[in-house]
Amino acid sequence: MPALSSKMIAGGLAAGLALAPLLSAGSAKADDAGAVAAGMIGGLALGALAGSAIAGAAPPPPPPPPVYYAPPPYAPPPYAAPPYAPAYAPVYAPPPRCWYEPQQAWIGYAYVIQRVRVCN
Repeated sequence: MPALSSKMIAGGLAAGLALAPLLSAGSAKADDAGAVAAGMIGGLALGALAGSAIAGAAPPPPPPPPVYYAPPPYAPPPYAAPPYAPAYAPVYAPPPRCWYEPQQAWIGYAYVIQRVRVCN
C-alpha cells in the first residue's frame, strides 16, 4: 500500500467517521442513553485505533546508494589536420567613399527634401 499516503488514509477515516452517524440514523427516543454512550465509546476506540496505526507506520526506507559508472575506455584523440600557412597575405580594399546629398522627392501631395546616400 505504498501508493496511498498517510494523509489520504487519515482523510478517508475522518470522512467515514463523520458520515457514519448520518447513515445509521435510528429512532429519536429520549431514553436511548446507552446507545449514545456505546456509539461514542466505539467511535473513540476506532479513532484511537486508526490514529495509532497511522502514527506507528514505519518511516520510508533510505534512498539506494549511488550507482558507479566505470570510465569509458581510452581512445586516442581524433586526428586533426596540421595547420597550414596561407599562400599569400590577405589584401584589404579600402572601403567605398560615401556621403549624403539632398534630393527633392514627390510624396504624393508635395515635394520634400530627403537625404540620399551616394557612394562611388
